[in-house]
Amino acid sequence: MSSARILITGAGGSAAYNFRDALAVAGNDYEVVGTDVKPFHLELLDVEAKYLVPPVSDPGYADAINRVIEAERIDFVHPQPDVEVGYLAENRDKLNAPTFLPDARAIALCHDKMAFNAHMKANGVSVPEAIKIDSPDDLKGGLEELLKINPRVWLRAIRGAGSRGSLPINSFYQGDAWIDYWRGFRGLDYGDFMASEYLPGEEFAWQSLWHEGELITSQARSRIEYIFGNLTPSGQSSSPSVAKTVNRDDVNKIGESAVRAVSEKPHGVFCVDMKENAAGVPMVTEINVGRFFTTSNFFAHAGLNMPDMYIQLGLGNALRERPEVYNPLPDDLYWVRMIDMGYRLVKEGEWASKRI
Repeated sequence: MSSARILITGAGGSAAYNFRDALAVAGNDYEVVGTDVKPFHLELLDVEAKYLVPPVSDPGYADAINRVIEAERIDFVHPQPDVEVGYLAENRDKLNAPTFLPDARAIALCHDKMAFNAHMKANGVSVPEAIKIDSPDDLKGGLEELLKINPRVWLRAIRGAGSRGSLPINSFYQGDAWIDYWRGFRGLDYGDFMASEYLPGEEFAWQSLWHEGELITSQARSRIEYIFGNLTPSGQSSSPSVAKTVNRDDVNKIGESAVRAVSEKPHGVFCVDMKENAAGVPMVTEINVGRFFTTSNFFAHAGLNMPDMYIQLGLGNALRERPEVYNPLPDDLYWVRMIDMGYRLVKEGEWASKRI
């Protein structure tokens, strides 16, 4: 297949960096350009050119992206941050290059975690019990109901990635003080939070690629340890330092059902987060829609390069090979990564360390 010139927006983030890494190990020859709103982390990215653009809230954002498209002869645009995914889905007709994004309605639904939870529940998909917290009375009532299920409740922001505003609580004082902190320092208040059933079990990330309603391929992994999870109030983040491939029929079935519930004709990338409840049933907590999980290069280095397939399909090309729809990778692969230490793919039983 011929080479293509790819634009990654929000390219200064680690998710975009790993997306670029996946393209580097693909069998196709890509020339990549990156944009971001700040210059700092763009310095770390190996691309043909780097551009500063205004944020999506700026009226000149689309014009700036189009100037990059024209100057660099861009063939395809991949937005990585949620805000840019949402904007370009709504305004794709203003863009002078193709994207491969789901429908704007599905993206808007997935970006509102409370509305998403209610929609999943109405469509028979397993989700944790959840209550929107619009007032102190809602917090009190929500705690009363949810503490009957588990001795802890998960309080989180309705919008945002990376477990934004998340905290396990078991009292009104804790929740009210947490919201007060976010009100005073981060601009969030009652109305921006939801309380949900605390899920104590294993956590899964199901990454899937779709084309015109057809599931092309999918693969699940479990998050075992988190980047600096020991330093966060919740004890976790959405980005793992250790992850492992997982092949489970129930995870595949629930992930596919969740995607089909938010879009009549799924198209593009849908990454489903799940966590087991106390009975071991995977519950869908959110869908990262239109963009890849941070560690998309894990599967790529293991032989399942979804970013490469995504671009080829987005360009209108046929895939050279079609992977299995479910479980294309073995379930004994670990992805180990850490800040300033790089990453490594390790097969179970092939650890460099030994017991003494």
